[in-house]
Amino acid sequence: MPSVFFSYSHADEALRDQLEKQLSLLKRQGVIEVWHDRRIGAGQDFGKEIDHHIETDDIILLLISADFLDSNYCYEKEMARAMARHEAGEAVVIPVILRACDWHGAPFGKLNATPPDGRPITQFPDRDQALLEVAKAVRAVAERLAPRGTITRDKAPGSVGAPAPKIDSAPRSSNLRVAKQFSERDRDAFKIDCFEFMAKFFENSLTELSQRNPGIEGSFRRIDANRFSAKIYKNGKSVAQCTVFLGDQFASGIAYSSSEMGNGYNELLSVDSDDQAMYLRPLGMTIARAGGDRAKLSQEGASEAYWSMLIERIQGG
Repeated sequence: MPSVFFSYSHADEALRDQLEKQLSLLKRQGVIEVWHDRRIGAGQDFGKEIDHHIETDDIILLLISADFLDSNYCYEKEMARAMARHEAGEAVVIPVILRACDWHGAPFGKLNATPPDGRPITQFPDRDQALLEVAKAVRAVAERLAPRGTITRDKAPGSVGAPAPKIDSAPRSSNLRVAKQFSERDRDAFKIDCFEFMAKFFENSLTELSQRNPGIEGSFRRIDANRFSAKIYKNGKSVAQCTVFLGDQFASGIAYSSSEMGNGYNELLSVDSDDQAMYLRPLGMTIARAGGDRAKLSQEGASEAYWSMLIERIQGG
């Protein structure tokens, strides 16, 4: 079966774990097998193990972020060798855009990236949907390769691009994750970080909206530490407005109100978690597009969802 190698920065390990979990069915069905450097055992040569897989694995996932681009090892060693094998037809390189960064000018920028259109995973309203798109891309490539087996098998030993000699290692599972525990302090800090990110997201979006559209003006006002408002004018007339605020004990979370005064709310995002990460879950009053109350929103996804509620009021013409 085709083998998959993860090339990534350790700063993105949490996202790599989430992606590997999304690939679980492909592993169970025998469609792929996966490897990354966390499978290197005690006493094994770190560099030799990575070199072995970068030289022999069939599918190489480049998990792209600013940290990946900043890493000399990821960029100059792993990515460079991966692209050389891709150009030689010895492997298939799939750029997976994790976080927003300037990647289009990189050597892999000419390749079709995933998720579709190279939209960063962290900017999807529902991160699970983004990871699913990556899994679909991996499955498609794996099924294309499977009929002819791995694509370096016909290389003679010692020839250019031939597999390195197999390195013996004790077999073990890559399923070594344990459930993480998040305290009330963790949840409160996450909620505040998300709110601050959202405030900056709205402020920047309103500025860009005004610059791109003649006759449209955006106004951002930070009311206090727990509340901000946004308003859009068209030819001087107010056409859309909202207030976003941190809720109280009766509505704990980040609330959206279409009223400038912020009395009541049209949607509420509360902090929730699974066994690996915290996320924002909508009450489901308005955000049906993002999966309703089943959605797991990152701070980018939550900001985009609330922004869409505001701007959709002027996009109808």
